Amino acid sequence: MSKNRLEAFSDGVLAIIITIMVLEIRAPEEASFQALKPLIPQLVIYLLSFFYMAIYWVNHHNITHALPSVNHKVIWTNMAWVGKNPLAGPPLFLYGLVLLLSSASCSCSTLPGRLPATAKT
Repeated sequence: MSKNRLEAFSDGVLAIIITIMVLEIRAPEEASFQALKPLIPQLVIYLLSFFYMAIYWVNHHNITHALPSVNHKVIWTNMAWVGKNPLAGPPLFLYGLVLLLSSASCSCSTLPGRLPATAKT
């Protein structure tokens, strides 16, 4: 795999993250500056998050630019960069637990005989 593909994948992931962040900002009901005032905290949070992601992107670009080549070890390290942060353990554990429990609850709710009365045919 070339460095360009690794950079393109990472760029795509960051672009999706930034897009999802902006989707959380709701448009005001009316077109006036007064209607924008309640959105100021959300806009500030978005801008701070955007700059954080931009810093990450620039640093990632600089690191990949310095690589002489890309192998499987570099690819998997790129995929699991969060795991290298010593403070990431508890949040990653909780995130994984929430995903596991959500998946389990969805699986249990779709078992035969567990459907709501309105969904039975």
